[in-house]
Amino acid sequence: MPLNLEIADLKKMAKRRVPKMFFEYADSGSWTEGTYRSNEADYQKIKLRQRVLVDMTNRSLESEMIGQKVAMPVALSPTGLTGMQHADGEMLAAQAAEEFGVPFTLSTMSICSIEDVASAVKKPFWFQLYVMKDRNFIADLIDRAKAAKCSALVVTLDLQILGDRHKDARNGLSAPPKFTIKNLWQMMIRPLWCMQMLTTRHHTFGNIVGHVKNVSDLSSLSAWTEDQFDPKLNWEDIEWIKERWGGPLILKGILDVEDAMMATKIGADAIIVSNHGGRQLDGAPSTISVLPEIVDAVGDKIEIHIDSGIRSGQDVLKALALGAKGTFIGRPFLYGLGAQGKKGVTRALEIIAKELDTSMALCGKRKISELNHDVLYDYRPWIGKK
Repeated sequence: MPLNLEIADLKKMAKRRVPKMFFEYADSGSWTEGTYRSNEADYQKIKLRQRVLVDMTNRSLESEMIGQKVAMPVALSPTGLTGMQHADGEMLAAQAAEEFGVPFTLSTMSICSIEDVASAVKKPFWFQLYVMKDRNFIADLIDRAKAAKCSALVVTLDLQILGDRHKDARNGLSAPPKFTIKNLWQMMIRPLWCMQMLTTRHHTFGNIVGHVKNVSDLSSLSAWTEDQFDPKLNWEDIEWIKERWGGPLILKGILDVEDAMMATKIGADAIIVSNHGGRQLDGAPSTISVLPEIVDAVGDKIEIHIDSGIRSGQDVLKALALGAKGTFIGRPFLYGLGAQGKKGVTRALEIIAKELDTSMALCGKRKISELNHDVLYDYRPWIGKK
């Protein structure tokens, strides 16, 4: 059995176990994938400041995200089609996150529904909302999240139109998969995945099918989904959502200082500095490269989180040192899920936590609250000042 010492080990295992169309859905970006690559590469440019002969005892990763206590400042990102990486994927990932003590965020485009996930956990989880043209459906989604006692609403802002994801197009991605010769072959060579999928009734978008009129099969679902992302989405819509929801609100997809200021003005509880994992605007900057200027502009007015590109506990440390109060991981937990189900998600969290703890100690810090620019070696290029 592989040791799985780092996230890359889980990625290799997931690639062997998950059909190509679903593995590449998680492990790809839009167009040339330049932003997807930069998200990871730019973390490697940031160097840490090693300190010695300091007291490293009694360390703690405990922190808070939007006022909620967390075992470490890491949340599981909302990811579509999670239940296609592994049968009942959203339910298993939510259980792993709950047991570890970090937030789980369910995507609107999940395979398991809000109600399915609520039945699998004991504590509240977060729900991510895509804003569709059908406002009655959106109002119903918000009400369903309330009924499930979700403790935060994450609204994704950067999917008014869908970025060109060439791998998905070439693979003919759908949920459930279309029974083409190519797709059947991909599944046949992944027999364990197939056997697991045969044990569950969750094979399509659980938050949509059965909740939208005239959407009952794959063709009607595809047509509805393609037509529903709203290019007219604006800040007034966010105000309506905030009022309808009435609870903690996190805005995801902020990559510009002006947008960060608008999010602050509208009264959001937190923002997520995000480029959708490099899956929307290819050529956009990495999230870690723009984080400092956003922190400098609004960090004293709103809680700032970050996603896209985090692959290790050291990446988490660097983001926190540059001013983020929380981080989100998507691909790392999906690799774990595809590799080993719930056990793999737990392992991904363990890897992140161990790397964060060890790196924090070697930088001379014992608590998350102590992290700042001091742990970075020559941090100035990353704050946009000379």
